[in-house]
Amino acid sequence: VLHRYRHILGLWQPDIGPYGGLLNVVVDGLFIIGWMYLPPHDPHVDDPMRFKPLFRIHLMERKCATVECMYGHKGPHNGHIQIVKKDEFSTKCNQTDHHRMSGGRQEEFRTWLREEWGRTLEDIFHEHMQELILMKFIYTSQYDNCLTYRRIYLPPSSPDDLIKPGLFKGTYGSHGLEIVMLSFHGKKAKGTKITGDPNIPAGQQTVEIDLAHPLPLPDIENLRDFSELSRIVLEVQEQVRREEQEQEQRQEEEDHCQAASQPAAKPLAGEGAEGEETAAGAEGTTQDKAPASQPFVLPMGVISRNEDYPRTCRICFYGTGLIAGHGFTSPERTPGVFVLFDDDRFGFIWLELKSFSLYSRIKVSFQNAEAPSREAFDEMLKNIQSLAT
Repeated sequence: VLHRYRHILGLWQPDIGPYGGLLNVVVDGLFIIGWMYLPPHDPHVDDPMRFKPLFRIHLMERKCATVECMYGHKGPHNGHIQIVKKDEFSTKCNQTDHHRMSGGRQEEFRTWLREEWGRTLEDIFHEHMQELILMKFIYTSQYDNCLTYRRIYLPPSSPDDLIKPGLFKGTYGSHGLEIVMLSFHGKKAKGTKITGDPNIPAGQQTVEIDLAHPLPLPDIENLRDFSELSRIVLEVQEQVRREEQEQEQRQEEEDHCQAASQPAAKPLAGEGAEGEETAAGAEGTTQDKAPASQPFVLPMGVISRNEDYPRTCRICFYGTGLIAGHGFTSPERTPGVFVLFDDDRFGFIWLELKSFSLYSRIKVSFQNAEAPSREAFDEMLKNIQSLAT
C-alpha cells in the first residue's frame, strides 16, 4: 500500500526562496514520516540538530494510505502529497486553519522565534538581526507547509579526501546557523548551502577550498596580526592567478597544435599530465610534512559568533568565499582561509568581511541518501545551484 511512496524516501531540499532546508523522509513502522532538520540555536554549532515532523503517511485501512500534515501545534490533520517525478514531490495542507493560533500572528511569531532561535525578540538587541528574523518569518510562514521538494544526495567519498565529506552546521553572522554540504572534487573542495539567507541563497557555493595551495600560518604571535595573515593570503591569491593564466596559455597552445595536427601535440599533452602528477605529488608532500597540529588563534579584529573555536588546527588552505548584497546582488568570490581543526570541524576566515565561520559535522545517519554515481551527484549540485541563481 505504501509502495507508491517509495520514491520519496531520502533527503530533500524544500523550495522556500533563499532559505531552503533539509527534509529527511524515513520509514518508521507502518508510517512514512517527513522530518525537517533544523540547526541548533545560534551560535551553539556543536549542539545536535533539532527536528520536527512535517507530514506522515500511514495505513488507516487495508487498501489506502492516509497523508496527514503535521505542521502547527494542533496535531495531525488532512494533507496531500503529489509525486511530480522521481526526484521531485510536493506537499499540500488541506486544513491550514490548524496552523493558526488563538493569539493571532503575534503569538505565532513568538512561538516560531522560540523554536527557531531559542529566544525572544527583546533578547536580540541588534536591529539588523531583528529585521532579518522578521523577514524570514513573514516569508517562510506564507507557504503553510504547501511545498515542493527536490532530491539531494550525500557527497560520495574517496580514500584521498582530506576528511570525510558530508553535512555541516556553520555560523553565518546575523543570519544564524546554516547547513552546508562539504564535497571533494579533485584538488578542490566545495561547501554548498543547503539552507541559505537573502544574501547567499540555498544552493549556492558558499566556500571553495584550493587543496593544491596549503597556507603556512605565521607563528602564534604574528597570527594575531590581521595584516600579516592578509599578506600571506594575498600572495597565494596572486600565485593562483598566475598559475591559472599559465594553464590557459598551455591549453591554448595544445589546442592550436591539435588543430594543426602536429605530432608534437601528443608529447605536449603528456608533459601536461606529468606536470599535474608532479603538482599532486608536491601537494601530498606538503600535507605529509604538515605538523599533526599547530597553535591557532583568530587575528585581532576578526569577528566570530562563537568564541569557543579550537585553539589548535591541522592544516590551512587558500580558499574563496562568496559574498553578495541583499537579494544576491553583485555576488563575488573573495579570498579567505580554510582552517581544518579535526575530522569533524573546520573554519573559514573571510578576509574582506573580517569575520570567521565555524563549521561542525552533522552526526546523523541518513538512509536512502547515497548518490547512485559521482555523475548523479555532480548533476544534483549543478541543478540546485541553477535553481538558486
